[in-house]
Formats: sequence, structure tokens, C-alpha cells
Amino acid sequence: MNRRTFLGVAAGLTLADAGASPASSIPVIDTHIHLYDPTRPQGVPWPRKDIPAHKILYQPSLPSRYRPIAEPLGIVGAIEVECSSWLEDNQWVLDIAQADTIMVGTVGRLVPGTPEFRPNLDRFHKNPLYRGIRYGLGKQADKELDRPEFIADLKALAGADLVLDTANPSVELLANVVRVSDRVPNLRVVVDHLPQMLRPAESVAQASYDASMKAIRDRPQIYVKVSEVLRRVDDKIPVDLEFYRPRLDEILDVFGIDRVLYGSDWPNGDQWLPVPVGFKIVQEYFTVKGQAAAEKYFWRNSTKAYKWVKRTASQPQA
Repeated sequence: MNRRTFLGVAAGLTLADAGASPASSIPVIDTHIHLYDPTRPQGVPWPRKDIPAHKILYQPSLPSRYRPIAEPLGIVGAIEVECSSWLEDNQWVLDIAQADTIMVGTVGRLVPGTPEFRPNLDRFHKNPLYRGIRYGLGKQADKELDRPEFIADLKALAGADLVLDTANPSVELLANVVRVSDRVPNLRVVVDHLPQMLRPAESVAQASYDASMKAIRDRPQIYVKVSEVLRRVDDKIPVDLEFYRPRLDEILDVFGIDRVLYGSDWPNGDQWLPVPVGFKIVQEYFTVKGQAAAEKYFWRNSTKAYKWVKRTASQPQA
């Protein structure tokens, strides 16, 4: 993909203009986008203006900018995943999502194990668009999982029929996903962006990774987003499916076709290449597996994982 095509797609040109694949014949629910507006008087905690890598991200990212990118691909609904640590941004996103019917849900940001968790969960969950929370389960979560208050709040999350999204996949995170699942078996957990993480080379880490994946294989309540598929290799980003196929095959072998979800990671993914480029790769990969498999990946599984809110006739429902 040349610079002109890159900029064209980023600007919201059609797929035909960009020379990319045609729109999906299957309706698509994008389970991972971010909404924020750095032009607000209070600004945003992320992205940061002072980080060069965030330069492409430091602009309003709202449904009005997302629609022209999503609709030509056949995306009919999206779920926001909170990227702000500010409590009141849970409400800000709910207000933004409520105003645009392409938004079928939001995943907020609350901290389990704190006195404020239950009241705020009750407060935000009154809005049916609030579908769960995102919480990192890396090294910092090890001690949290031994705290009764933390586990009690995750049980409350499960009791409210909401989901736990994770962040930044790592060996530690996968091990803690299993630990959370042991302690709260009825909690639906979504592992975000697993394609970005490769099987580790170091023997101890490799053994932990393999043990976690083996445990996850038989837990139908643990889902994975086949998102952030693109990777940078020697300052280049391959756009050929065959480069990514081995990792996609490995993930599908563990999770099966009933627990994989589509997510664009817009606009964060623009740090690699625009949404249509990554979309084309997963479209090619799942389409050849047949209509039923592609439907599960692009929308059916998301109804089980998130139980999102249908808002327009174009949005499918199982």
C-alpha cells in the first residue's frame, strides 16, 4: 500500500478508491473502538500530545468520524472500550454513544476492589449501553486476585451480566485470566488484541503461556478479540494474509470459532495502518471458512460476549 492509498483510506475514501476489498456481505459488529476528544476544555489523559507516536491519534475520535470509515466495510455497530482513567469519562462516553445509533455498547473503566466500585457500577449500568469494564490483568493484578474485595466486585460484575475486558496481552495477563476464571467461573472475560502477542521464546514464559492457553481452550466464557492483527517488522508492516496466518490459526485452534470477535481498535490501529487494511486480512481469513464461521466472527459471537443493544434495523440479532 503506497502513501497515497494510506492517506486516502485514512481520510475515509471508499474501499474501491483505496483498491481494498469490497464491503462485507455479512453485517459486522466492531467490538473495539475508542472515543475521546482532546479539544474538550479538560482535555484527555490519553492519547498524549507530548508523545510523538500519538500524533496521528491526537484529534477528536467520535462516531461522526468513525462512520465514514466503518460503513463502507459493512460495519453496522460498534462497542467503545474506555481509554480514559477519569471516572466521569464513563458518563461522557455513554452520552456520546447514546447520541449515535452506530454505538451498540460501551465498556467502561472502573477499579474492582475499591469502595467506589459498586456504587459506580450501579450508576453507569442503569444505562443499557454499559456492557462491562476493562481492567488490566498483568503483573499488577497478581496481588489483587488474592484480595476478597477484588473478587467480590468481579462476582458483582458477573451478577450484573456484564463482561470483563482485559488489556495489553502478556504471559502474566493470560495466567491471571485463568485465575480470575477459576475464582469467578460465570464471569465472561474478553482477551483483547491477542494477535499482537507471539508465543514467548524463553522457556519459563513459554511453559506459562502454554499452560494458560491449554486451560483457556475449555472455558467457553473466555473470548478473544482477533484485533491488532497488523505487526511492524523491521519498520515495515506486512499486508499479506499469509504472514499472519500462523498466528491466526493458533488462536483459532485454542478458542474455536464460537469465541472469536472482530475489533478494529480504531483509531489506535491507525498507528499501524488504516482500518480497511486490517479488515481485509481478517475478512479473507474468515470468509473462506464459510458463511456460518464468518458470521460468528463478525457479529454472532459478540451478541453472546457483550449482549449489546440493537438500535437500528441494520444491526443483526441472534
